[in-house]
Amino acid sequence: MMPGAKEVSHRFGDEEIRVIYRKSRAAGAEDTKDRFPPLFPSVAVENGIRLERDVSVPMRDGVTIYVDVYRPDGVTDLPSIIGWTPYGKRNHVISPQWQTLVRDGVVSPMAKFECPDPAYWCPRGYAIINPDPRGVGFSEGDFVCFGTQEGRDGFDLIEWTAAREWSSGKVGMMGNSWAAMSQWYIAAEKPPHLTCIAPWEGTSDIYREFMCWGGIPEVGFNGFLGDNLAIGPGYAEDFVNMARRYPLMNAYWDDKVPRFENIEIPVYATAGWCHFHLRGATEAFQSIASREKWLRCHRDFEWIDDFYPENLADIQLYFDHYLKGMPNSWPLTPRVRIDVMDAGEIDFQHWRPESEFPLARTRYEKLFLDAKTGRLTRTPVANESSVSYDAEVNHEVPPVSYDAMTRHMANFTMTFDEDTELTGYLKLKLWVEAEGADDMDLFTTVQKLDEEGNHMSIRYQAGDSVSYTHPGLPGKLRVSLRELDEKRSKEYKPFRNYRHPQPLKPNEIVPVDVEIWPTSIFWHPGQQIRVVVSGYYFREKDWWEAALFTWETINRGRHIIHTGGMYDSHLLVPVIPPKYRTRTYTYR
Repeated sequence: MMPGAKEVSHRFGDEEIRVIYRKSRAAGAEDTKDRFPPLFPSVAVENGIRLERDVSVPMRDGVTIYVDVYRPDGVTDLPSIIGWTPYGKRNHVISPQWQTLVRDGVVSPMAKFECPDPAYWCPRGYAIINPDPRGVGFSEGDFVCFGTQEGRDGFDLIEWTAAREWSSGKVGMMGNSWAAMSQWYIAAEKPPHLTCIAPWEGTSDIYREFMCWGGIPEVGFNGFLGDNLAIGPGYAEDFVNMARRYPLMNAYWDDKVPRFENIEIPVYATAGWCHFHLRGATEAFQSIASREKWLRCHRDFEWIDDFYPENLADIQLYFDHYLKGMPNSWPLTPRVRIDVMDAGEIDFQHWRPESEFPLARTRYEKLFLDAKTGRLTRTPVANESSVSYDAEVNHEVPPVSYDAMTRHMANFTMTFDEDTELTGYLKLKLWVEAEGADDMDLFTTVQKLDEEGNHMSIRYQAGDSVSYTHPGLPGKLRVSLRELDEKRSKEYKPFRNYRHPQPLKPNEIVPVDVEIWPTSIFWHPGQQIRVVVSGYYFREKDWWEAALFTWETINRGRHIIHTGGMYDSHLLVPVIPPKYRTRTYTYR
């Protein structure tokens, strides 16, 4: 453990688990005062907005947290919107791109990072509540990352908010990333006055999507988060070292999967096709019990999507309908809307209306891998063959070009001879063998290529001056953790237990299903699809994850991919029949 760390025994379900906490840095110190200035309870009114700073709110166990309350001055019977995150309840320099939004006037200086902007919502008749959760800033207690405890604390804040003399009693939640993720846990506790939620871009299974995607621990971005979250009066849950101590699913990680069956209130969720929140948002949408739920799948970075004028107008319709009881057109909104991406910054279709996700009319097709030719084919490959690569190559620095790294990958391509839309889930079935090892970490990517075989990346915006090159549709798997939960798996979407490791024996060839998160991309005749399999996480050099994400891999020796004959390695793709398409190109 780190110096100053501690362990506390907690009961999760039927299991007693010792949880590791790291000592937090003190709020208000020289290196933290910009984010967490000393407590100074006060009231101010500016441009008709009343700001009450550092208001104390009691939790059920006696812990006190502190919140800032923004509301239109002199107005009562107000619905409230809560933005629950641990980054600090006031605007601060947490990201240069976010500060660009503030500088350019897209977001006001009142806005909490990734949360609703009081400058937009208060003049429209809403109160905004910005908390510092338990163990954050000057709020008491130890900081807990997601799970039941965060849900209960959110419950208590909602009920406190509903009891204010200026409140209408109706409370909603809104925000992206952590401010979306926390909503799943809080809504699952069923606070009586929580009326509706808007989780825009929210991971929902911390182990499978955040800490150990495919069973492979990610310690770079999560370590960065841990360093920045441990600011408060006590200790902060050390989820990186918890992943190292408990690399398999157990009751601790189960507690960080929301109880979706408890969420029955209206939900308006979004999912970014190019973001690591994608799986969580789409899984949650499918899993929640609510009959009034909407999903919008888009191609932009989360912050930009949050503040497009058309998107703000859209979410206001939703909140006006549920939090204010206004009769408006929101109930006519399609339950699912999707951006069908083409390439670069072009959408083939924007906000195409659908009734469900995944789409009921999807036709799943298999594209078979042929190791001898490096091709994908629509018909099974008769002859067995294999391809291998060095699994121990160090790729901490993103490659200069894709072509320079092909010798450390297995590649398979196919040319489409007609317009083809793939919308939904892909799955890669592989027959694999580890030479010189008893385990394998597989990193897979599905890409769109032009007629000459050049990668046609998806570009997406993170500010007027910043855009990124998406490296392709990702999938990851530690092969020893290949066991499936057969009851929860679908043909197109494997679901893993991550509880019972199955090491490989020498010369053993095993089948694995690699989950590839959903997408919506359009291919024109002559364009190609490429499957990449490697032992490292390939990224374009300007992809923002390249500077943050670090995977703790176990690769040794060589990886061998078997195809053909009894080894029916293939890519399952979700084809949308042409008769349902209409071209509506949009430049985003």
